[in-house]
Amino acid sequence: MSRESIPLPPELQMKPTILLSQRMVAPGVYLLELKKLDEFHAGQFVALALEQGGISRLYSIASGTSEDFISLLYDVKPEGLLTPQLSKLKKGDRVFVSRPFGSFLGDQKPAWWIAAGTGIAPFASMFFSGFQEHKTLIHGARTLDSFYFEKDFLPVMGERYVRCCSRETGPGIYSGRLTEYLRGVGEFPKDQKYYLCGSVEMVVEVRDILISAGVSYSEILAEIFF
Repeated sequence: MSRESIPLPPELQMKPTILLSQRMVAPGVYLLELKKLDEFHAGQFVALALEQGGISRLYSIASGTSEDFISLLYDVKPEGLLTPQLSKLKKGDRVFVSRPFGSFLGDQKPAWWIAAGTGIAPFASMFFSGFQEHKTLIHGARTLDSFYFEKDFLPVMGERYVRCCSRETGPGIYSGRLTEYLRGVGEFPKDQKYYLCGSVEMVVEVRDILISAGVSYSEILAEIFF
């Protein structure tokens, strides 16, 4: 997940840390692990840069709070100023991260997690932090290799984990966009939170679907990915 670079307040300025590992999890999509410098809450994000004062982007943490590392999921933007260089880094290389921040926080209460693409990252953090009970996870992707963390989610969440694929089909896969799936749900629980994470278009469309189905606007939390 990535957001545009923003000015950081002084208390969130960047600190050096070490790249522990990096691997490609789908064409052009990478999962990296960094040595953890600060504690965080599941659902928060960090700013990441290759050098002090350099171009930074915001990425949701995808690892659990008890780990001694933080993992970040990102896709390479060929025209980007950061991700092409980031994808070339090796174990032991230095990068700069901010202290974790953000208010898109998971908890133990029943909720729906709705993600598109790499927007799954904060929900992975919530899952690995022990918040997976009483959750329904809807993940939309274009291709079957884009269901990141699928091998972790599926054995634990079972039928509460719905994979919606718009371009390919396979066993247990809903063939179509996640918005199409949600339109067919009919009635949504009114006493639960709905966490949305993805593009502006996805978030707006899903929010409209939920509100039209009677879900209160106050029960919908959203994070925008770019």
